[in-house]
Amino acid sequence: MTTGPVPEDLLRRTAPQVLGALVRRYGHFDLAEDAVQEALPAAARQWPREGRPDNPRGWLIRVASRRLTDLLRGEEARRRREESAAALTPRDEFLAPPPGEARAPAEDDTLKLLFLCCRADLGPAARIALTLRAVGGLTTAEIARALLVPEATVAQRISRAKRRIRAAGAPFGMPDEDDRAERLGDVLQVLYLIFNEGHTATSGRELRRAALAVEAIRLTRAVHALLPADGEVAGLLALMLLTDARREARTTPDGSLVPLAEQDRGRWDAAAIAEGVALVRDALTRAPLGPYQVRAAIAAVHDEAARDEDTDWTDILGLYEVLIRLVPGPAELLGHAVAVAMVHGPDRALALLADLERDEHLAGHHRPEAVRAHLLERAGDTVAARAAYTRAAELTLSLPERRYLRSRAARLGEDPDGDANDRAGASA
Repeated sequence: MTTGPVPEDLLRRTAPQVLGALVRRYGHFDLAEDAVQEALPAAARQWPREGRPDNPRGWLIRVASRRLTDLLRGEEARRRREESAAALTPRDEFLAPPPGEARAPAEDDTLKLLFLCCRADLGPAARIALTLRAVGGLTTAEIARALLVPEATVAQRISRAKRRIRAAGAPFGMPDEDDRAERLGDVLQVLYLIFNEGHTATSGRELRRAALAVEAIRLTRAVHALLPADGEVAGLLALMLLTDARREARTTPDGSLVPLAEQDRGRWDAAAIAEGVALVRDALTRAPLGPYQVRAAIAAVHDEAARDEDTDWTDILGLYEVLIRLVPGPAELLGHAVAVAMVHGPDRALALLADLERDEHLAGHHRPEAVRAHLLERAGDTVAARAAYTRAAELTLSLPERRYLRSRAARLGEDPDGDANDRAGASA
């Protein structure tokens, strides 16, 4: 046994393996997940005091299995089924090697859990919360802090999602041939949403939520290891690596945002860039084209430029034109407008933006105003640009983005707040 603090990543890495073992053996995803969540804090309490077991996974499976047995016995209608399953389970199965080591990749429970948690009949918020807890190994409190929502809200989302899975009688296994492609799309979408929230938090004092970004990359690596020939899985992993490679250069020591054009590229992670570029190049040559591959290719063009002025914006514009044919979403169209501005000038891009701002999905979002401000500044209309930067700052809930947008407005003229009390306080 090993003494000392329990590494947080050990419990997170082991949790989906333990849950998979229980669900494979007993079914009852909802109760098995509850049992695992009770076993994890037991490990965190006991291992530092009594020593970490040589087989942490086996220890967690035994503890969670005992708790699951108690839960199943509490449901009279299921008692006989549970006792029969327990009696037929060989003792040595509780010490089976973790998925991904001795078992073939096709048998790894991580992917099965991802597919189970990413059912299309669950809402996006429920998918994210359930995936982070069941597969990511995060506690309800950690998810609540990461997503900046009350812990009770997260608990309700998870409970509703588990009830829906239970009511549907969802089997534990890979979906059949007919809906596998559709379900994989849900898996990738959830992982992409988790990464985006980690890379640029939608609210709060920090620009990033590092734990979310790291977890999204880890889970995407697991999917890629199990489905190495899927081009979109490779594309999503490449996109995450190429984007996350810039993390150290995105903020100043005081946490202020540094835009891409002003980042010190010497601080970018060269190894992550090389891996991401290799992944997307390989995917583009041998797999059907998909949006994650195109997004990754755009990120690769940015990352391979030694200086901002070396960026091949013509190449990026061409890639965006492919992307908006595949996925004409608001985020993609905003990126396309920026690329148009860099190649053809801001006036043409502002015309595109005027059409895009009528999209109801962008109502009240700060991003279109921020892009408009950038384009107006490039066009030389400093008065309108200052007003747009100020409006964007008022709309965002991210404090680093708000400070950055206000600083851009301030560079173009008067104090963006224009508040008499602020001026009085500054002179005091």
